Amino acid sequence: MPHVASSDGTRIAYSIEGGGPLVVLTTGSLDDGSENAPLATELSRWFRVVNYARRGRGESGDGAQYSVAREIEDVGALIDACGGSAMIYGVSTGGALALEAAATLRSINAIAVYEVPYDLAPETPQQQRGYVTELDRRLLAGQRGDAVALFMELAGSSAEEIAGARGLPVWKSLERIAHTLAYDAEVLGTRQPPLERFARLDQPVLVATGGGIPPFEAAADALADAIPNAQRKVLTAQAHMVDPAVMAAELKAFYDAAISPTASTS
Repeated sequence: MPHVASSDGTRIAYSIEGGGPLVVLTTGSLDDGSENAPLATELSRWFRVVNYARRGRGESGDGAQYSVAREIEDVGALIDACGGSAMIYGVSTGGALALEAAATLRSINAIAVYEVPYDLAPETPQQQRGYVTELDRRLLAGQRGDAVALFMELAGSSAEEIAGARGLPVWKSLERIAHTLAYDAEVLGTRQPPLERFARLDQPVLVATGGGIPPFEAAADALADAIPNAQRKVLTAQAHMVDPAVMAAELKAFYDAAISPTASTS
């Protein structure tokens, strides 16, 4: 894979395919970009698509100390290296990162997010603080598998599902990037959307969900209401892992309209 050097010197690995306007894909927790690969292929019929491994994952390097600002610089470095301006798509925690990046980088001209794991419930910040404290404890103790299990528990997996996952071949690869769960927690902050900050976004924004996780739906509604140039879309019958062909069709329509608002989105 090619690499680009971020501002702090960290090498970020990425793939690029297709031609046309640039689209950057950013992924969520416990993934090195592999989950977005089928979507990249679908989108490459119309766009020049960058799919990358976030820092600390896959073939990408890692910095001595994490900050969300460094991850935003990674996105900026990719855009600068591959065209100078881009649209962005983020799934799950990658959606939160995409919004944070767009609030900082003027090189991002349209944003689409899917199932950002925000939660408006008043107890969410306290729950998130407890999760981060226990996550940090397990990671500091070298209990990487237990850190993955903690995240799965937070995401709603049962004890039986977690036990079954521990026996799968993929478990070792999840343990290798378990430390990036702390990065994702920092991206999400309190896990409540920073509506006042995102309300200053002036780019077109698509806020999409699959309709199956009530807290995500309510938070997505709040995001779409707060952002001036946002549209809200529920992709019915889609799970947190969205069908790449379904998402590609939605993104094509949205990005086409963002590039040329008077063009047809059919």
